[in-house]
Amino acid sequence: MEFEKEFDLMVVPTKGEINSPPPPRKNLSLSVVEPDEKDIKISSQELDRILTQYLETLSNRKKYHLGYPINVCYEHHAALAPLLQFYLNNCGDPFTENTIDFHSKDFEVAVLDWFAQLWEIEKDEYWGYITNGGTEGNLHGLLIGRELHPTGIIYASKDSHYSVFKAARMYRMELETINTLFNGEIDYADLRSKLLLNKNKPAIINVNIGTTFKGAIDDLDLILQILKKCGYSNNKYYIHCDAALYGLIIPFIQHAKTITFKKSVGSVSISGHKFLGCPMPCGIQMTRKSYISSLSTKIEYIASTDATISGSRNGLAPILLWYSLCMKGRTGLQQDAKMCIENARYLKGQLHKAGISAMLNEFSIIVVFERPNDHKFIRQWQLSCTRDMTHAVVMPCITRETIDNFFKDLMHEREKWYRVGTTVPPCLADDIASQNCLCCCHKMCH
Repeated sequence: MEFEKEFDLMVVPTKGEINSPPPPRKNLSLSVVEPDEKDIKISSQELDRILTQYLETLSNRKKYHLGYPINVCYEHHAALAPLLQFYLNNCGDPFTENTIDFHSKDFEVAVLDWFAQLWEIEKDEYWGYITNGGTEGNLHGLLIGRELHPTGIIYASKDSHYSVFKAARMYRMELETINTLFNGEIDYADLRSKLLLNKNKPAIINVNIGTTFKGAIDDLDLILQILKKCGYSNNKYYIHCDAALYGLIIPFIQHAKTITFKKSVGSVSISGHKFLGCPMPCGIQMTRKSYISSLSTKIEYIASTDATISGSRNGLAPILLWYSLCMKGRTGLQQDAKMCIENARYLKGQLHKAGISAMLNEFSIIVVFERPNDHKFIRQWQLSCTRDMTHAVVMPCITRETIDNFFKDLMHEREKWYRVGTTVPPCLADDIASQNCLCCCHKMCH
């Protein structure tokens, strides 16, 4: 097909073109059309045209993806493209060979071994697999907790990822939603009071290593202290760490508390497509090998045991993750983490200088600030919003140039939104604390 040639020649925006953002992508209103038996060439050309148009749109929009934690900067698609000719299915347990050869379990185990070293658990003491994303990791981690403690209660802060609450519904488990501090961190006093109220039942605690919207990191050590003071012995609780984005940031930052199985952690999950970057959703779920027997079932049909949620799993994802980890290494990830944190601080500084309410947690790459007063602007920069807040997730693909262009565009549009005597920017004191709010009421306090 001519599509491959057109893809090679496709024009990607140059340095200067970011100043005039391309319009947001529109739905293509596609339908499946039967091939023209009389002229297959014309049918093929039409398919090429649609795909080329779609690729150009995605390429033009890459630098305006500011509101969600996706790293779109990776160069391995060309080198690994030949793998697309094979059906790769990592069905069943990663540590058991399939009866067919079209799998990538050797790559999967290599990736898992790398994370086991990162999270400080011995090779013969862990079990894990590469999931279809962070949600599956959370579902699996909390399922292990439920199997170990059938009468247990899930404790999760209200700023936890929605998949945690989905798990509680799916497994029909009792749930205690814990309040949060202004920065999105779990309210430890509220957690303590609710643990004391339910001392007769085991606790299954979701610990956020970076909340979805504010990037807050729950203090695992403090939570463990609270459990001990409330009278919960080690066999009366289970901790799952949702480290979807920050699982590959925190380990490479000086003075940040490490994620480690040397503490009383039951499982850790991250998303592979976020900080590291991958062209399809994927993730890593890891737990203690001693915990997995209650979930593991022997499946004769596939000649393997299976303790995963999805069963059949994408065999391309482990190879892509393996390749990225080999190319970047710990040094590359450390450089990315440092750069992203510095760029996030730079963006927050620019917003504050301009009198715009903004907040940035320690060790975070998520800058929370006032919600733009224009849906078109939100759509243009692909921002995520809640109440009067939005945020920018400063990923490795977000350069200073991108930040400067976003800030310039924001200031230009903001002049139109908040003309004197018409409307005023929202007050964010209740959402990000008064010290971070620069609305007209709180500006004088600073």
